Amino acid sequence: MGLKIAIAGLGAIGAKVARRLDEGIEGLDLVAVAGRDAAKTAAAVADFTRPPATMEAARLGEVAEVVVDCAPGPQLGDIAEPALDLGRIVVTANAAVLLDRMDLVDRARARGGRIIVPTGALLGLDAVRAAAESRVDSVTMITRKPPKGLAGAPYLVQNGIDVMAFTESTRVFAGTAREAARGFPANVNVAAALSLAGIGPDLTRIEIWAEPTSGRNQHTIEVEAEAARFTMTISGVPSAENPRTGRLTPLSVIACLRGLVSPLRVGS
Repeated sequence: MGLKIAIAGLGAIGAKVARRLDEGIEGLDLVAVAGRDAAKTAAAVADFTRPPATMEAARLGEVAEVVVDCAPGPQLGDIAEPALDLGRIVVTANAAVLLDRMDLVDRARARGGRIIVPTGALLGLDAVRAAAESRVDSVTMITRKPPKGLAGAPYLVQNGIDVMAFTESTRVFAGTAREAARGFPANVNVAAALSLAGIGPDLTRIEIWAEPTSGRNQHTIEVEAEAARFTMTISGVPSAENPRTGRLTPLSVIACLRGLVSPLRVGS
């Protein structure tokens, strides 16, 4: 048996991670999954070569050494707390929610657990982390997404902004990474990860633009630091199942898990 993995949430991200684990990754074994509807969750993995157990998310840490959180953001605490209490590793795709739940980091420290945020669609994360070991003057990220990838975000609803009505490129938000995470919790996990890797959520500046003529999620990061000045841009393809996330995100989670057991690790 390899490292035992459990997944909470089998949506656009979790389903692909689960499928890839079942196909086989040396050193990793999918042993359990959880979802809001137990019957649907069990059905989703019924055709797996080795169908994992279906159980409540709070119990995943009882059978797995690593609990992967791919569930809707508000469920992070319910998934992470019991796993961390058992000293497990929690890999979460919900960096935006984590910004307001840093008590979970304290919990991990106290109980011997660990929280890992995968790179996701964040280009140059290692460079940002390295620069943050010295003085960093500013970190700015400009996110551009098709309107359907932003529609329904709390910030837009609260301010009466209908992005589906836009016909040209429009900036819909400018503020800190923390404010962006609260206003666009399903859209800016990449911004939250950037802030955690760099100078923090209150100093990292974020702009969000609706791009009616684009079919991609584009993130441009600009860093001014003592050690380096750099600009990075990545254009990701949105997930067909959920336009709020990109196709690269589940691949990033898979790469993160592979790195836990790989005899060779590239990157800091």
